[in-house]
Amino acid sequence: MKKEEIPQDLGALGKITGEVVYAVDESGKYGTALSNGWEVKSSALEVAWKDVEQRIEAARQKVINKEASPLLFFMEYRVMDIPIVAAYTGFWKWQVKKHMKYSVFEKLSQSKLEKYAVLFEVSVEDLKTMHIHEA
Repeated sequence: MKKEEIPQDLGALGKITGEVVYAVDESGKYGTALSNGWEVKSSALEVAWKDVEQRIEAARQKVINKEASPLLFFMEYRVMDIPIVAAYTGFWKWQVKKHMKYSVFEKLSQSKLEKYAVLFEVSVEDLKTMHIHEA
């Protein structure tokens, strides 16, 4: 793609940041340039985030119905999976999976709850109530 052909469609992140892309300059050499976005990519990201939002809401309902612990909600909210949570908390994957059961989560020690709270950047109380303070 030539530098003058780089898409400059303002997408979701276009007002915040630009994306570095490779393009051919006037002399035919490859170099980097900034793009504000590309409509096709923005549409794809929008669809993906809607899917994430639906997963978050489904997780919230499972916690409310006591089918899962708040860990599921925060994992969906932070777009994490069991191996990532295990790696950051130091728990084994099987322990994280066990802690995702509502009845087990209710009995977790304060120190275990604090590990999860630190990972998800919330207080222990907010972890238990699925409350999020975002700026």
